Amino acid sequence: MAVTPVAHITTRAAWAGALAAGEYTAPSLRTQGFIHASRPDGQLLRVADFLYRGQPDLVVLLIAPERLRAELRWEEFEPGSDLFPHLYGSLSLDAVVEVLDFPPEPDGTFRLPGPLRRP
Repeated sequence: MAVTPVAHITTRAAWAGALAAGEYTAPSLRTQGFIHASRPDGQLLRVADFLYRGQPDLVVLLIAPERLRAELRWEEFEPGSDLFPHLYGSLSLDAVVEVLDFPPEPDGTFRLPGPLRRP
Protein backbone atom coordinates (compact mmCIF):
# COMPACT_ATOMS: atom_id res chain seq x y z
CA MET A 1 0.00 0.00 0.00
CA ALA A 2 1.44 3.38 -1.04
CA VAL A 3 1.95 6.06 1.57
CA THR A 4 0.00 9.26 0.88
CA PRO A 5 2.29 12.19 0.12
CA VAL A 6 2.37 15.32 2.23
CA ALA A 7 2.42 18.79 0.71
CA HIS A 8 4.48 21.91 1.31
CA ILE A 9 3.82 25.34 -0.20
CA THR A 10 6.78 27.44 -1.23
CA THR A 11 7.75 30.04 -3.79
CA ARG A 12 9.04 29.12 -7.20
CA ALA A 13 12.26 31.05 -6.35
CA ALA A 14 12.81 29.10 -3.10
CA TRP A 15 12.37 25.83 -4.99
CA ALA A 16 14.85 26.94 -7.67
CA GLY A 17 17.30 27.80 -4.87
CA ALA A 18 16.81 24.35 -3.37
CA LEU A 19 17.56 22.69 -6.71
CA ALA A 20 20.79 24.69 -6.92
CA ALA A 21 21.72 23.94 -3.27
CA GLY A 22 20.85 20.24 -3.40
CA GLU A 23 18.33 20.38 -0.53
CA TYR A 24 15.33 22.42 0.58
CA THR A 25 15.06 24.33 3.82
CA ALA A 26 12.48 26.86 4.91
CA PRO A 27 12.83 29.81 7.29
CA SER A 28 10.68 27.92 9.81
CA LEU A 29 13.37 25.24 10.10
CA ARG A 30 15.65 27.86 11.66
CA THR A 31 13.00 29.72 13.67
CA GLN A 32 10.73 26.84 14.77
CA GLY A 33 12.87 23.77 14.26
CA PHE A 34 10.76 22.19 11.50
CA ILE A 35 9.32 22.67 8.01
CA HIS A 36 5.54 23.02 7.92
CA ALA A 37 3.54 20.72 5.65
CA SER A 38 -0.08 19.71 5.13
CA ARG A 39 -2.21 16.88 3.86
CA PRO A 40 -2.76 17.44 0.10
CA ASP A 41 -6.49 18.07 0.54
CA GLY A 42 -8.67 20.69 2.20
CA GLN A 43 -6.00 21.14 4.88
CA LEU A 44 -3.62 22.44 2.19
CA LEU A 45 -6.26 24.88 0.97
CA ARG A 46 -6.97 26.20 4.47
CA VAL A 47 -3.27 26.89 4.99
CA ALA A 48 -2.91 28.50 1.56
CA ASP A 49 -5.93 30.75 1.97
CA PHE A 50 -4.84 31.80 5.46
CA LEU A 51 -1.11 32.37 4.86
CA TYR A 52 -0.69 32.94 1.12
CA ARG A 53 -3.93 34.55 -0.07
CA GLY A 54 -3.32 36.28 -3.41
CA GLN A 55 0.40 35.48 -3.52
CA PRO A 56 1.64 34.58 -7.02
CA ASP A 57 4.54 32.33 -8.03
CA LEU A 58 3.83 29.53 -5.57
CA VAL A 59 4.32 25.82 -6.02
CA VAL A 60 3.19 22.80 -4.02
CA LEU A 61 5.85 20.20 -3.32
CA LEU A 62 4.41 16.71 -3.00
CA ILE A 63 6.65 14.77 -0.66
CA ALA A 64 6.90 10.99 -0.30
CA PRO A 65 7.23 10.39 3.47
CA GLU A 66 9.00 7.06 2.93
CA ARG A 67 11.83 8.86 1.10
CA LEU A 68 12.52 11.41 3.83
CA ARG A 69 15.80 11.34 5.70
CA ALA A 70 14.62 13.76 8.42
CA GLU A 71 11.91 12.85 10.93
CA LEU A 72 8.29 13.58 10.01
CA ARG A 73 5.95 14.07 12.97
CA TRP A 74 2.18 14.59 12.90
CA GLU A 75 1.39 17.28 15.49
CA GLU A 76 -1.44 19.53 16.58
CA PHE A 77 -1.21 23.25 15.89
CA GLU A 78 -3.08 23.74 19.13
CA PRO A 79 -4.86 21.28 21.44
CA GLY A 80 -7.77 19.66 19.64
CA SER A 81 -6.76 20.88 16.18
CA ASP A 82 -5.99 18.84 13.06
CA LEU A 83 -2.71 16.99 12.98
CA PHE A 84 -0.19 18.59 10.63
CA PRO A 85 2.98 16.99 9.26
CA HIS A 86 6.17 18.72 10.47
CA LEU A 87 9.56 17.84 9.01
CA TYR A 88 12.36 18.08 11.56
CA GLY A 89 15.25 18.67 9.20
CA SER A 90 15.95 19.67 5.63
CA LEU A 91 13.97 18.18 2.77
CA SER A 92 16.00 15.94 0.51
CA LEU A 93 15.19 16.62 -3.12
CA ASP A 94 14.64 12.96 -3.94
CA ALA A 95 11.68 12.92 -1.51
CA VAL A 96 9.85 15.44 -3.72
CA VAL A 97 7.80 13.37 -6.14
CA GLU A 98 5.99 16.21 -7.90
CA VAL A 99 6.07 20.00 -8.09
CA LEU A 100 2.71 21.58 -8.92
CA ASP A 101 2.00 25.16 -9.97
CA PHE A 102 -0.23 26.82 -7.36
CA PRO A 103 -1.63 30.11 -8.68
CA PRO A 104 -4.29 32.00 -6.76
CA GLU A 105 -7.77 32.41 -8.16
CA PRO A 106 -8.89 35.95 -9.18
CA ASP A 107 -10.32 36.48 -5.66
CA GLY A 108 -6.98 35.49 -4.09
CA THR A 109 -8.09 32.09 -2.77
CA PHE A 110 -6.67 28.79 -3.96
CA ARG A 111 -8.01 25.56 -5.38
CA LEU A 112 -6.26 22.24 -5.37
CA PRO A 113 -3.95 21.75 -8.35
CA GLY A 114 -5.45 19.40 -10.96
CA PRO A 115 -3.66 16.20 -9.89
CA LEU A 116 -4.95 16.64 -6.31
CA ARG A 117 -8.60 17.23 -7.18
CA ARG A 118 -10.94 14.38 -6.42
CA PRO A 119 -13.46 13.45 -9.13
